[in-house]
Amino acid sequence: MEVTGRILIVDDEEIVLDSCSEILRAAGYAVATASDGAQGLRQVEEFRPDLVYLDLKMPGMSGMEVLERIRAADPSVVTIVVTGYATLASAVEAMQRGAYDFVPKPFTPEELRLITRRGLERRRLVQETMALRREQEMLREHFAAIIAHEVKSPLAAVQQSLYLLAAELREALTEAQRERLARLQARLADLLQMVDTWLRAISVDLRGIRERFRPTAVADLVARAVEAVQPFARRKDLQIGTALPEGLPPVVGDEVTLVQALVNLLHNAVKYSYPGGSITVAARVEGEQVHIGVSDQGVGIPPDELPHIFGAFYRGRAGMAGEVGAGLGLAVTRKIVEAHGGVITAESTPGKGSTFTVALPVAGQAGQVAVGLDRPAASLEGAA
Repeated sequence: MEVTGRILIVDDEEIVLDSCSEILRAAGYAVATASDGAQGLRQVEEFRPDLVYLDLKMPGMSGMEVLERIRAADPSVVTIVVTGYATLASAVEAMQRGAYDFVPKPFTPEELRLITRRGLERRRLVQETMALRREQEMLREHFAAIIAHEVKSPLAAVQQSLYLLAAELREALTEAQRERLARLQARLADLLQMVDTWLRAISVDLRGIRERFRPTAVADLVARAVEAVQPFARRKDLQIGTALPEGLPPVVGDEVTLVQALVNLLHNAVKYSYPGGSITVAARVEGEQVHIGVSDQGVGIPPDELPHIFGAFYRGRAGMAGEVGAGLGLAVTRKIVEAHGGVITAESTPGKGSTFTVALPVAGQAGQVAVGLDRPAASLEGAA
């Protein structure tokens, strides 16, 4: 008979071990048993079960400790706790700690076979999900490598050659030829900037930046971001003003990526502002967060597009003539803000402008960082 699953039973009652083993082996499963927690953990290492039936009430090591150590060793192993009616509360606690289900004593052979099939199906789904995540990670890494080496490097080489060509032919070119060469260089620069944006979106290690977290002054973040965007604002005769109250508490984070997040928002404000307008960066304290808002008086965003603007590669309908982007700036900004335990929202009125607000925990509220990292991306959709 073909073995369809590996089952480990950990229980101090010999009658439970014998009866369960007989039922499960008859159903085609490979079965191992252990009479206490320590022996059970050794079997987990040696037998490599897909599913573990675990008694919570055993002498020596508690079932709850065994459960936690199994989860730590291999979180894909499905654990089902076996318990008497008097310990149902413990069974519920075990499920909160990662057990898949519980089966109260006594149970019938059919109940045991049914929950075993469900548990093994759960194990299969968990393994498929983990494999899919590994494939996605490999694809992401390979795609970044392809972009970096097969696209960016040739473009950079062409750009370098154009620089040399322009210098060598400076005296020989006509005015019209110089203009065409300048347009060629500008378009190439746009392409390289877009490739850099893709690479940042693909390769940014958001969990890795936590190692660089430290208290950071909001005023310094804003000043560096404004300085980086000023040249672009001047080209459209835009004024960037700031409104930062005295005594703003610092936030905890990585200065480089937080500046990048604000630069992205400011670039967006510049891109979609009318020439001669103004952009404001304001900050305030609300509860245990610092809210940093970037407001413009530009074209605004239609209400039906607001829930989607933080998605990768999303490009809205509204826009200024000639303004193009990869649709990644806001997605990268959202990832950075979430990595800091923060939230980003947007408000907008078409024709009047938009305000993007980044809310970050103040220094001393670092516990919120973990919450932000685990928050599903979809939670931000509709935040505006």
